[in-house]
Amino acid sequence: MTMTAMRLAILLLGAAAGPGAEDVARAARTIEAPALRAHVKFLASDLLEGRLPGTRGDRLARAYVAARFEALGLEPAAPGGGWFQEVPLVGTTSHVQGPMQFTAGDRRLALAFGDEMMASSGVQRERAGWRDAEVVFVGYGITAPEFGWDDFKGADVKGKVLLVMNNDPESDPALFAGKTRLYYGRWSYKYEEAARRGAAGVIIIHTTPSASYPWQVVRTSWAGQKFDLPSAGGPTIEVQAWATEASSRAIAALGGQDLDALRAAAERRDFRPVPLGVKVSLSLENELTRTSSANVLARLPGRDPRRAGEAVLYTAHHDHLGTIQGAAPGGDAIYNGAVDNATGVAALLEIARAFTKLPERPARSVLFAAVAAEEQGTLGSDFLAQHPPVPAGRIAAVVNMDAMNVFGRTRDVTVVGYGKSSLDADVVAVAAEQGRIVKPESHPDRGAYYRSDHFPLAKVGVPGAYVGGGDDYLGRPAGWGEAQHEAWGRAHYHQPSDEWRDEYDLSGMAEDAQLLFRLGVRVAEAAQAPTWRAGDEFEAARRQAVRAAAGMP
Repeated sequence: MTMTAMRLAILLLGAAAGPGAEDVARAARTIEAPALRAHVKFLASDLLEGRLPGTRGDRLARAYVAARFEALGLEPAAPGGGWFQEVPLVGTTSHVQGPMQFTAGDRRLALAFGDEMMASSGVQRERAGWRDAEVVFVGYGITAPEFGWDDFKGADVKGKVLLVMNNDPESDPALFAGKTRLYYGRWSYKYEEAARRGAAGVIIIHTTPSASYPWQVVRTSWAGQKFDLPSAGGPTIEVQAWATEASSRAIAALGGQDLDALRAAAERRDFRPVPLGVKVSLSLENELTRTSSANVLARLPGRDPRRAGEAVLYTAHHDHLGTIQGAAPGGDAIYNGAVDNATGVAALLEIARAFTKLPERPARSVLFAAVAAEEQGTLGSDFLAQHPPVPAGRIAAVVNMDAMNVFGRTRDVTVVGYGKSSLDADVVAVAAEQGRIVKPESHPDRGAYYRSDHFPLAKVGVPGAYVGGGDDYLGRPAGWGEAQHEAWGRAHYHQPSDEWRDEYDLSGMAEDAQLLFRLGVRVAEAAQAPTWRAGDEFEAARRQAVRAAAGMP
């Protein structure tokens, strides 16, 4: 046999030999509730002090994940051959200097920080604020040419403060995907669009239906130190703010307007911005610190020489919200983040372990990323998307895990963003192997697709699967699962009470993690990588990423 023929034979052998169905099933069964429980209990323990980026608890969490990866025999995948991809962060603690003051002629309105409004700096400077800035109601604050929608209509909003509705229009199913919230409905989009237009700031009108969480979540999520990646010199707004619905109604009334009438007008394409004749002032004193966290990256190399340069990526964020500053003596001051997201990291670790139990590695490589600072706005996955260990065009798919099922086994599986990519068919196939069915998410109006770590990867073109346990729980009456999820969200989401509870049943989480393991194997073995549905918002980014990975313009 010639040397060329030997090389071809080796390539063909590597491409053909792979884990069989029973190998995959056997490896999947190694993912069990007791191991998941042990990871969650450690990561959510008081010892880790809420895992705020840059703190001791954050470093302990990262060290734990890296040690587990190393014990599994995985390869470090960060730059320079280590486990940690450093994520530089700028921490900003904004001290509000008095209430938010509104004036209209000789009339005054003052909104108190915490109970009536929340505000934080949008700039990385020692001072930020507004001085007699004009307030303009701009509806949803959306510019979407593909829907023929423009809330600004050419209005000059430079230096002004925009009063903005949360969510996106949903009365017409032909617009903005109807009840399904698109990125246009996210608060982060509102701030970004305002910055592009030179506005001085934004006040988002909070309602529980439009945000999908109560005001208390805004209070806890926007208080204390906030982190961002170092400024790259792009457009910013001075202040990012929220106001309660009652406070927003008072702002409109100060300008002689009825908030309900304004919101009704903003549901139509012909809406035009409404100057309220109101001016606002607010002063922030900012404490700036520079610190870092890190994404913990590991790799299982693919066996196929032709496809090992491609990868399936698993992500879960290891951070949470830290501790409450100035908490009352004896009160619970630690945001333990047990469900959000010690559960996701636990699943990540056990899925990684299951891959090491396969007798043959998958054709494509598999990357595991415990990412940083998700609670600060997906900063770790943003950084990973811009500095991936494998070019984005060669990442076949991302499988994300965030706040997993702790209430037991389900007959169904929910897919967040169902209908966006060909991964739906893969999820249906692996769910069928478990005797389960696939459903779209129960509340597409909440915009969950744009709120976790697969989203930054989607923006650079990588198709993603964000899969959770369903609502139809074994041995429970209809509606029980939905009631549990809603009750947990009201009581524990981003609260110190998100801690380990002995009554949690991780059997369903284990089954979900097994499904996600099977999904990753299926994608890693497939001849073709997943694709976005034709016309999807991320399809063009995928084409660009694939061309870039191939060295094409």
